[in-house]
Amino acid sequence: MREIFFLSDFGLADPYAAVVKAVMRQTAPGAVIHDLAHNLPPGDLRRASYILYESVPYLPRQSVVLAVVDPGVGSSRRAVLVIGERLCYVAPDNGLLTLAYLQDPPRKAYLLENPAYHLPRKSATFHGRDVFGPVAAHLASGVEPARFGPEVPVAELVRLPIHLNFGNHGEVLTFDRFGNAITTLLATPAQVRGKKVRIRYHHIPVASHYAEVPVGSALAYVGSAGLLEVAIHLGNAQEQLGLKQGDRVELG
Repeated sequence: MREIFFLSDFGLADPYAAVVKAVMRQTAPGAVIHDLAHNLPPGDLRRASYILYESVPYLPRQSVVLAVVDPGVGSSRRAVLVIGERLCYVAPDNGLLTLAYLQDPPRKAYLLENPAYHLPRKSATFHGRDVFGPVAAHLASGVEPARFGPEVPVAELVRLPIHLNFGNHGEVLTFDRFGNAITTLLATPAQVRGKKVRIRYHHIPVASHYAEVPVGSALAYVGSAGLLEVAIHLGNAQEQLGLKQGDRVELG
């Protein structure tokens, strides 16, 4: 039985995440299900993609990742199973796996078109419960990927226009729950030491950790995923600096 790691924007105030987990446990009794995150901003594909980017290298090989951030549910967007070099992914084909592909290149992909592996009655608005959850559980219990539907070329999988790079120009990719701005700039501490980050009208010094600057001061640093981040020591950079996704970032 493979472990399942579940990511969604369902939150914890409604029963949606728990219902999906209940369906998976009924489909695959004994399945071990871990929560990656559920309190994402609704429909935020960039945030979901980043969470996978940070998580994927540390998940056990051959695990199943169930990722359900699906603003296009019920539309013509495809539902897919993607087999990576390390992990398997069950998700809508809407770009949320974009950064996971950088950590775990896709080898094969299949459409989730076989109703034998869905719930008998399928809602137009809750494919997490009716399609993705059951497929993830069947996959975890050993069903062969090709049984879920026809294979599609991995080159056709949808990708978001996100480009990580080691240069001096990037953008704000997303924010974590502390309001720290995660950028698209890859870096090592040695590469950015002594530099400053320009974002909007702010010029922010690079530091190695939060306590290196006074409480309430802004700093930039290389975060745990190897991306340059902007924060305020014991504050919220998103709110206090007026930042938003897509803001231009310059390192110099």
